[in-house]
Amino acid sequence: MDQPTLPNHPLPWTLAEVLAMPEDIGPRVELIDGALVVSPGPGNRHQRVLLRLSIALDRQVPKHLEVLPVVNVVLGPERLLIPDIAVMTCAGQDDLYLRVPDLLMAVEIISPSSRSYDVAQKRVLYAEASVPFYLLVDPGERPSTATLFRLEGDGYVEVTSSKVGRLRFDEPFLVDIELP
Repeated sequence: MDQPTLPNHPLPWTLAEVLAMPEDIGPRVELIDGALVVSPGPGNRHQRVLLRLSIALDRQVPKHLEVLPVVNVVLGPERLLIPDIAVMTCAGQDDLYLRVPDLLMAVEIISPSSRSYDVAQKRVLYAEASVPFYLLVDPGERPSTATLFRLEGDGYVEVTSSKVGRLRFDEPFLVDIELP
């Protein structure tokens, strides 16, 4: 059986073309201004943190919000990112992708292969799209560390960071979780 592969395609890619790709294409495929950003599947530690953090957040979000891992988020006409975890309004129920007005918080878990992309570039892209909150988690430490940012103006400001393996914040909703 043939493995699905990315098609040979001249730049630029369009959002419609990326969204039309088969779901089993394999790697994570994001779109930034017509260019594809392809990432391999994350490692076990990353996945463990993603699972536990998703469950912990899901238990603490208000009823009008939903926590989903690894969803397509359309940031603009030619921008599609896939945050590790999306905290969204329940109104954002489209099967294929989520739009920014429905996204309250994007959560990115840093991978060794994409550290600068997760820490710097994605932060700018989420801010440019006016995503209200950005949670950055670093599983490189044990326990993991996390920093919550709130959008102010055209950039993010730090709201809080984890202390001794615990993350607590009261905006955009009350959270008190132990980080894996």
